[in-house]
Parts: sequence; structure tokens; C-alpha cells
Amino acid sequence: MAVPDLAPDEYRALAELRYRIRRFLRFSERAARAAGLEPQQHQLLLVIKGLRSEADPTVGELAERLQLAGNSAQELVRRAVQRGLVTTHRGPVDRRTVHVRLTGAGEAALHRLSIEHIAELRSEAPN
Repeated sequence: MAVPDLAPDEYRALAELRYRIRRFLRFSERAARAAGLEPQQHQLLLVIKGLRSEADPTVGELAERLQLAGNSAQELVRRAVQRGLVTTHRGPVDRRTVHVRLTGAGEAALHRLSIEHIAELRSEAPN
């Protein structure tokens, strides 16, 4: 299969998109740290809140959404529990499954950061 040619404008568009993504990620990392969180903790809170589900998400679901290995997600959740940002509970049917829920402190931290992130997105949006 032949590789299609790309126009210079397509390279520029890809480069611009990558630049804007990286700028936003850098903003997000700095905002999380300024709020006293590690960037991955902020991402964890956002994933928990943003998943639409009947039940609280499992550590496995969080690992997938965060693109982490299962043991890395478990460690991230463990540290968030220690910080009082989330709680965990076992699944009612499969006791091996661990579900994760935001605490009031986690909700409050996420809310503050989300307001900042929405403002940043609006300020950077093309007119």
C-alpha cells in the first residue's frame, strides 16, 4: 500500500495541534502542582468524575483511561487514598474488584482545578 503524500499545510496543522496540546498539558501540570496535587492525581480525579457509569469505576477501568499498567494505577489510587482524595470499596459481586470514589476533598480539589482548566481552554480557543 502506497503512503499518501502530505501537503505542507497538513504538516503545519499537525505541528500546531501538537504545540497546543503540549501547552495545555504544561498549564495543567503547573495548575495541579499549584493546588498541591501531582498531575497524575488530578488526572485520576478527573477520570473518576468524568466516567459515566452506574457504579464507581474500578481500578482496572482507571488504568485503561489513564493508560497505566494495573499496578501503577493501584499505587496511584493508594496514594490518593492516603491524601484523602478518594476512597475504595470492594465490588458487591466480585470481592476482588476494587471500586474508587471521590471524597469531598477530592471533589473540591477537582472543582477548583476544572474551573481553571475551562478558563484556560476558553482563553486559548480560536475566535
